Amino acid sequence: MSDEAWVSDSAPYVAPREEGQTDAWTDQAASHGRRGGQKTLSVETLQPTAALQSALRLGAGADIIVRRRLILLDDSPVELADSYYPASIAAGTPLAELRKIPGGAVSLLADMGYIGAAVLEDVSTRIATLQESEALSLEPGSPVLSLMRITQTADGIPFEVSVMTMPPHRHLNYRLLRKQDN
Repeated sequence: MSDEAWVSDSAPYVAPREEGQTDAWTDQAASHGRRGGQKTLSVETLQPTAALQSALRLGAGADIIVRRRLILLDDSPVELADSYYPASIAAGTPLAELRKIPGGAVSLLADMGYIGAAVLEDVSTRIATLQESEALSLEPGSPVLSLMRITQTADGIPFEVSVMTMPPHRHLNYRLLRKQDN
């Protein structure tokens, strides 16, 4: 898994992990003989942007909690990942604390009854901000790949929006299956 041929499949990142199992990124890196890690940069409660308010279907005045992380490969930064949750779900839970969540946020949310049944992803490119360029060791003015993932319950209730910012050489791999009639 060189930086030039880094392929990612979203499915493992939205499925709860078994107890004692490492996170999906650590597993993916290890399967290629590499070391995956992450550093939690901050956890904040704030007012959502209009886009986040719409994506999470929040009413006016509703707060969100954001967990900002730096994703590492062999101790080098490869992605910025911000995960947003309605405060009505995340407040008072480990999601609102500045620490690693054993089993990951997806497993914690599943334990709380929020199981991802549908995932919407939007991929775009743009020029990195100065802060993103510094965090990802990119030249100023470099392009980045941005992936916004909205995870919903079987009832269509959105409970997590993740925004990932990646260097431009990242390759995303999607697998679509046709639903079989019963």
